[in-house]
Amino acid sequence: MTVEYKIHPAIGVARLGNSRTAFYLEPDGIGKRPIEVNPADNTPVMEGQDFKRVNVFKEDGEIKRQAAWFRLFKHENGDPTGEEVTLDSADISSMAWTVHIANKKAVWYNFSELEGNPLLGPDNTYEARGVGLRNSDKTGEAERKKLIIDPGPRTVVGGNQKAEFSRGTAPPGYPAHFPDPHVKYGDAINSLGEIRTDPHGRLLVLGGYGHSGGEVDISSFAGANTWHDDIADGLVKCSIVFSDGTRQDLTAWVIVGSPKYAPELVNTSTLADVMLDVAIREFNLKPEICENGVFNDNYRVNYDRDIAPIINAPAHYRWVANVPSMMSFSPPNFNPRDNSEENRDKRQAYYSLFRNPGNDGYYGNGDTLKLFAENGIANVVNGTGLPLMPLNSGNNSVTNEILQKFLTLTETQFFFLKQWADGKFDTIPLGDGEATYGLNPLDMGSVGNCVGLPNCPGIEVTWNCWNKPIYRGPFEIRPAHDGDENYYYVNGLSTTADECLQGSDGCEPGDLTKRMAIPWQADFFQCSIQYINFTDPTVNKEDGIPKPPTYYAYWWPPQSPWNVITGDVDPDLQALSGLPAGQQALYSRGINTFAQMIAAWSYLGFIVNVVDGDTRDLFPYFVELERNHNQFEMVSVAVGPGTNVVSGPSSPTYQPVWFLKPESMGSHRKTGVSAMLPRAGGPRI
Repeated sequence: MTVEYKIHPAIGVARLGNSRTAFYLEPDGIGKRPIEVNPADNTPVMEGQDFKRVNVFKEDGEIKRQAAWFRLFKHENGDPTGEEVTLDSADISSMAWTVHIANKKAVWYNFSELEGNPLLGPDNTYEARGVGLRNSDKTGEAERKKLIIDPGPRTVVGGNQKAEFSRGTAPPGYPAHFPDPHVKYGDAINSLGEIRTDPHGRLLVLGGYGHSGGEVDISSFAGANTWHDDIADGLVKCSIVFSDGTRQDLTAWVIVGSPKYAPELVNTSTLADVMLDVAIREFNLKPEICENGVFNDNYRVNYDRDIAPIINAPAHYRWVANVPSMMSFSPPNFNPRDNSEENRDKRQAYYSLFRNPGNDGYYGNGDTLKLFAENGIANVVNGTGLPLMPLNSGNNSVTNEILQKFLTLTETQFFFLKQWADGKFDTIPLGDGEATYGLNPLDMGSVGNCVGLPNCPGIEVTWNCWNKPIYRGPFEIRPAHDGDENYYYVNGLSTTADECLQGSDGCEPGDLTKRMAIPWQADFFQCSIQYINFTDPTVNKEDGIPKPPTYYAYWWPPQSPWNVITGDVDPDLQALSGLPAGQQALYSRGINTFAQMIAAWSYLGFIVNVVDGDTRDLFPYFVELERNHNQFEMVSVAVGPGTNVVSGPSSPTYQPVWFLKPESMGSHRKTGVSAMLPRAGGPRI
């Protein structure tokens, strides 16, 4: 019998929140609600045989943080699910958890869409493309190291322990660094969060409080120099001493991302889909599907595991975006589980309406420049074109360098869809191991609630997760300098090492998130929708403006909602909101500048399914709740004189407009765009 111990999830996901006291545990599956936690002992709250799920995401108007939840499992004879072991288990003598997270955003290169990604060829380096460094005025290794937020590692041994990643609490001798505590705009970064253990030795990693601070105005979705935020990622290590005295060190990784305001809604291509694609194509995870990069055309996919997530995803978007055309796809107007020859034409027609990613990995480019199903602009002008799926922006619809205007599925997802269209699929239930491709379900369930595509840059992480060198194996991040516990004490974190390059040492703390916008609120504010030119394969923009004609596409609505249905039924809340329940409204109404988003991100509402009981999943109804209406003011604005075709001019037409109250800005001063106009047409990045 073979026995193996592992940490699950292999990559945990924590999320920022501004509540100092309340938090919950990350979901244990894709599209599941987070888990209630007992703050007295950090254990999950049980409800019958299952975890109690979170329904309320704020406390006293402040967003609860999401804790990444790491547990130790014993796997016998390759069983991917395994059996959880804790300090209470007979074969475990002690458990010591060490976590090292950091933020490297300010020291890395300027965000430049797909430039710098080695998957696009040996000439696509930052240097060859002339991409500059963030904060390039800081020169010399010593000065540039100061741009990294690095609190150093923290270790807790046993149960009921806690350690903070705060200023002034670094281990003796560690070269820790935080940015200047005095900032002109926003808030200083004094902490990246904390770690806790429950009585049984399970680990919780909590991130920061959503603080962002800098010295200059922000005018771009990528952010600005001098700024920092408390996003982070890094190494999780468990040192186990067994009852026989032997010791084993295991590693995992944690990502600290922004809040997920629609916790149960799932993107078309999640981070789990991206990592599964890498695992199948690059690591031979399932050779019967794909071996050495070659897909098996005779492989029979499973409908529930491989196809249903693709077909169901468009229906999630209806709650957070206005995309009527997607509803033709989810569900389709035929039985997608019918693998008969009579149903073949319908399946083939459905498959033909998805863009082809190409056959050179994701970056084969494929149909990323193609919007409509019919070839030729004449069909578009006549209104006979049907937008292809997925109806999202591609990985670069912003600049004129390496264009990928519209999204495709991953190559593995597209292969699954092809097999289904050809009738090479089954509908039989799968066992636990088969249902997760031989992976532990917690590994897929954690990152499956993160954005995988598009990644321009993304929300939690970006295109570095397509690159094989960052992985030790499927879904497992390869830690740099593994086994050398003193390395970072002597050298600190690198300012230049690129974890994506062949021959790299792997990932250091801060590497997975260093390419993201800084601060994160800048990208979140501006990148919800995109105007994309669909006629010129060489141009996205002319003179900084999307070249007409353009198409109105979305980025990642389940992560950054755009249109939502109001859900307040209390008369006092409706009086504050200015809207009846059931009306579709702009999610970010009242937030019109970068500075306002930096100040008001915690005032935004959460999109939740308010149906309970057995019909919750059959007939969901997602509405916006918990918006801090008291921080906004609604006024009626005249938008022009009305005209009656019979009697001529009439009274002006009025529409509601929301503004963030000046006192709601708190200590945040205005940065970037200074106009206080309502955000109606949407940003064009």
